[in-house]
Amino acid sequence: MSDPGGIRASDDEREAVVERLRVASVEGRLTLGELTERTEAAYSAVTQAELAVITSDLPPAGQAPAPAHAPAPAGKGGRARRWFVAVMGDSKRRGKWRIDGELGAVAVMGDVVLDLRDAEVRTGVVDIAATAVMGDVKVIVPDGVDVELEGIAIMGDKRVDVLEAPPGTNVPLIRVKAFALMGDVKVIGDARAGRSKKAWAAWREQWRELRGELTGEPYRQLPPPAPHWEGHLGHAPHGQAHPQPDPYGQPYPPQPAEPPRAPGAAHPLPPLPPLPPLHPPRHPEPPRPPER
Repeated sequence: MSDPGGIRASDDEREAVVERLRVASVEGRLTLGELTERTEAAYSAVTQAELAVITSDLPPAGQAPAPAHAPAPAGKGGRARRWFVAVMGDSKRRGKWRIDGELGAVAVMGDVVLDLRDAEVRTGVVDIAATAVMGDVKVIVPDGVDVELEGIAIMGDKRVDVLEAPPGTNVPLIRVKAFALMGDVKVIGDARAGRSKKAWAAWREQWRELRGELTGEPYRQLPPPAPHWEGHLGHAPHGQAHPQPDPYGQPYPPQPAEPPRAPGAAHPLPPLPPLPPLHPPRHPEPPRPPER
């Protein structure tokens, strides 16, 4: 008898898992980055076992406790828009924060950065009104979401640089209404902004291991990060040789070791060159011929 976990998943089962993930996000159990990542994994799952791994740390469907109060709907009569304003300065929102209504960003000769990757999104759609006047508004989102950018740019720029999800998938939607006057309104994803520093969850390791067993590929753990060397390319800590050759294939010469010095002593400075004399010697005058 075949393993029940190896039964192939249907489209309805994938959509059910995606809806379960969306509900978990509204309940505050998943950040926007986690929701996007797991949604992508759900659509690429082949078996029911893979779908079970995605929701292994979530409560069963229909057994989640009811919230103490439901969030007010956005729009008329709902929660007021939350504003981030920068006038000749910076306004940045990163890390863990909560989005339960519409957002607004205004940059006047300044910069506003809204990083939504680690935010808890309590609404189905993130609605942002962005205004940039001789400034920049940057919205960072995880790759795999849908982005709608509309508005006007006068002597400025508005653009989207995000790896969006395939059409027809039920992924989070980021809607931005932009007005740029000699400024920029940009929506960028992980590939452009750099991956956010978040812990590698246990379900990801289980997912990779399970996919390796199903496809027959050996399971390999992620390699450790490369050592960080101070300075730019070609520089190593003082007293140590560079670990690898330079781009032209020639090894770097080892740095001379610094002689030990007493704790707290100042770094020895190189000797100064001798100063020139204040009054340089004058050349003697040639002898005059005798008078006749």
